[in-house]
Amino acid sequence: MRRLIQLLCIAMLAVWIQPQAADAAKAEPVTEKIIFIPHDSRPISSTQTADVVTKAGYEVVVPPTELLGSREDLGHPDQLWTWVHENIAQPGVKAAVISSDAMVYGSHVGSRKHNESRAQILARASRFTELHRAHPKVPLYVFGSIMRTPRTGEASGHEEPEYYRRYGADIFRYTLLRDKEEVEGLSRRERKEYEFLTRLIPKEALTDWMGRREKNYAVNEFLINLMRKNGTFHYLALGRDDNAPFSQTHLESRHLAAAGAELGKTRFQTMAGIDEIALLMLTRAVNEQRHEVPFVFVRYNWGRGADTVPAYSDEKIGTSINDAILAAGGMNVRAPEKADVVLTVNTNPDGRTYEANMPVNDGTLREGTAYFADIVSDYVTRGYPVSIADVAFANGADNALMAELQRRGLLYKIRAYAGWNTPTNSSGYALGEGMLVRHMNADAVDQLLTTRYLDDWAYQANVRNTIARQLTWLRGDGFYGSLGSKMDAV
Repeated sequence: MRRLIQLLCIAMLAVWIQPQAADAAKAEPVTEKIIFIPHDSRPISSTQTADVVTKAGYEVVVPPTELLGSREDLGHPDQLWTWVHENIAQPGVKAAVISSDAMVYGSHVGSRKHNESRAQILARASRFTELHRAHPKVPLYVFGSIMRTPRTGEASGHEEPEYYRRYGADIFRYTLLRDKEEVEGLSRRERKEYEFLTRLIPKEALTDWMGRREKNYAVNEFLINLMRKNGTFHYLALGRDDNAPFSQTHLESRHLAAAGAELGKTRFQTMAGIDEIALLMLTRAVNEQRHEVPFVFVRYNWGRGADTVPAYSDEKIGTSINDAILAAGGMNVRAPEKADVVLTVNTNPDGRTYEANMPVNDGTLREGTAYFADIVSDYVTRGYPVSIADVAFANGADNALMAELQRRGLLYKIRAYAGWNTPTNSSGYALGEGMLVRHMNADAVDQLLTTRYLDDWAYQANVRNTIARQLTWLRGDGFYGSLGSKMDAV
């Protein structure tokens, strides 16, 4: 009898414990996840961008590196579609930020160099409809590129077809005149130049380059139509890759902006830049999950300031930053004391953008350097959350500014910094990171700052340039070319 009573007690205890354990399991919070498919495997595109959001408290689920494209590997779009369908169904997934370039062409570079048919790439683009239908509660934040128009063959590096090395400057000028003709017309001299370039550039090269662009345009137009007709995306951003006020990129952007105008900028934008848009979309996803609209106050250096048209862009930096604020889910305010982000923008007073590898970036104080450092110092002293968009130089930090910030002890008193690649890359990245650091502890903020100082200041503005000058005998792919392709020579 005693044995029977013991067994009954054990059975009753088990019955009581089981639902308690189940309730405990239900109560255990599932980490909120964001699916993130970057447009290539570069650290700034993938791991560094994901790290910002991870430090804000989210689990960022990224495909294996071998699925992401690079300069040498154009990517694996069909495998990425399989991966996203498998992973978006995970418990806790709150949003998906996806590069359309990766899903359609394999990668950002793939969009420039692929030889896929129009039918094939449109078929891949149509799979966004299937993804949205299968997971309607997961908002899709999709970003893609409007193909760039490098000014020269050297500027294109490894990322354009081979013929661009020889005819790149001519192709750029040809498209500049095409765009200008649509906007304001050509002079007699310009029309003669256009006719000359039409004869000069090999027909097969121009047909290949423009044909690939036509496919890219068709995909972007298709994505806009998915948004308009089906509401497939929660937000769609198309970035104008490296371009100029008149260029083929600018021409296509004008037409795409008109095609999506009825959607409004709260759902769709064409924007200057591309590499920074991943972080802007991730930031928007976080802001919308948290039901927050961060307030942003923007302060420029004296001089041209917001009216600066930076290198690699077709518009004023003030316009680009306002578009980025909207894309990230923020709002402009006119007073710094009301702001969640005080974005200070280091422009040159004369409105020019220099390259970080130019002799002028030798660390000597220039006109406007001390003034801008004073602005930063004043805002930090007042306790404002300062972010710095360092856009005086492209492809690296402003050495004079960084030395001055270090001298004043400000490097780890600001909240975010970016000074890499193009000016709009830097301004968008500093903005997105500046919005998200509110949700991080001090150590996480310092780690992100250290990453940018090592990459943008130490490496891009100094170490890379020193190495490049010592290896001038390897030139031929541009100053920022890949040493990987020169391993045999080294």
